[in-house]
Amino acid sequence: MRDAWRRRITPRATAPPRVRIMRTDRKTPASILALVVGLCGLTMALGYFNKARCGGAPFAPDGRSLNFDVNKNIDVCYSDIQLLWLGRGIDQHLFPFVTGGITPEGFLTGGTVEYPVLSGILMWLGGIGSHTDTDFLLHSALILAPFGLLTAWMLGKMSGAYALVWSATPPLVLYAFHNWELPVVATSVGAIFLMTFERIPLRTRAVLAAVILAIGFCLKLYPGMFVLPLMAYVLLRGTEGKRYDVRGALMTAGAAIVTVVLVNLPFALISYEGWRASFSFQEKRSADITTNSVWFWGLRPFYGFGVRELNADYDALVSILSPVMILLSFALAMYLGWRRYVRDGYFPWIAVSAAMLCGFVLLHKVNSPQYTLWILPFLVLFKIRWFWIVAYLIADAALGIGIFRYFYQLDMNLDPSKYEAVVQASVWGHVILLAVFFFLFLRVPLRYPLAGGTDQIANSDNNLPTHSREHA
Repeated sequence: MRDAWRRRITPRATAPPRVRIMRTDRKTPASILALVVGLCGLTMALGYFNKARCGGAPFAPDGRSLNFDVNKNIDVCYSDIQLLWLGRGIDQHLFPFVTGGITPEGFLTGGTVEYPVLSGILMWLGGIGSHTDTDFLLHSALILAPFGLLTAWMLGKMSGAYALVWSATPPLVLYAFHNWELPVVATSVGAIFLMTFERIPLRTRAVLAAVILAIGFCLKLYPGMFVLPLMAYVLLRGTEGKRYDVRGALMTAGAAIVTVVLVNLPFALISYEGWRASFSFQEKRSADITTNSVWFWGLRPFYGFGVRELNADYDALVSILSPVMILLSFALAMYLGWRRYVRDGYFPWIAVSAAMLCGFVLLHKVNSPQYTLWILPFLVLFKIRWFWIVAYLIADAALGIGIFRYFYQLDMNLDPSKYEAVVQASVWGHVILLAVFFFLFLRVPLRYPLAGGTDQIANSDNNLPTHSREHA
């Protein structure tokens, strides 16, 4: 019985399939890299000027542009960066989390912000020398832009001209400076890029990648989920003739945990209330009209309350269903990755990470439009058909523009039905496409599979057969 079970789960070692691997010795022409990075810079410049339309003189005494509240929705130039100039201590140049906390009603006070500590640091840095919300937008853009360029360069190195999906599409115009997303995207791409360096021992790569992902967790949380499939990849690669590399997997997990603790501990020790408030804010946040979530547009109508009303029973149910469904999606992604391991002899950690991200964005109670920037790198890396990519970009543009026009109609007491239809169509389009991507990422190969060429180097990590090397 035991031998039969073992035969079922042991990866097939005979007649190895034609495997698609990722290596760094693929030469992307310098002209392509220059195009990818240059267009990324141009697109981000357009993004900045789009957001800057909401700011400028005259200013209120607190530095708020008087036309911000007037133009933010009708001109589709709203940004969280300009909005949060006030209310988070940035205009007062308060160091984040050291002072403040959260009220029972869920309002932040002092220098506390709603994001993890490293994003708070970036916000504080953008506020240095700023006296108005337009100063803050400009300084923040200058801080964020290098991360966008770095992401473009890494994607160009790994996927060539397909990196233009990142560099030259509408999401970068709409969201590059909408919030503080570019650094966290750079960490998720950076970890994948580091893992392609086959000349570095696998354990070392995995530990360093886990550190990068943990830094991403301290920026916007989501890269932290990628540590789990990375651990599984290291575990199932084996080492020194053993089937499983338990020590390597534990080292990977330990590196991530230690990094998160080292980054967060000083803030928690100085002001636990201020540090904890950022997490409490997200826990208390309602899945309301601003979240664009499947919960608001799918579950709320059954409760029968209006789009600008709140309902405690609805919020309580979403607070339970959302994390449970997210965890189930993670388990499904890991299970499907395990099946790939049983079938093909490798655990596709990048594909599992992409699927987990789709599950998170789809089922979280907040689905902000700028989360598209999280998804785009995986559309670059994987051989997704253009039909799906274009459909996603159209749905995203419809949501990114339509939601603010919808808010304008509501604010002005105008008939919002047209834009509400646009928003609903784009939200459900997102839902369908994210569900499709969840499974596609686990089925399709990377765009640039390269076979052979470094077998001895790759196999020197663990003395594994060629078909067990680095995969998606």
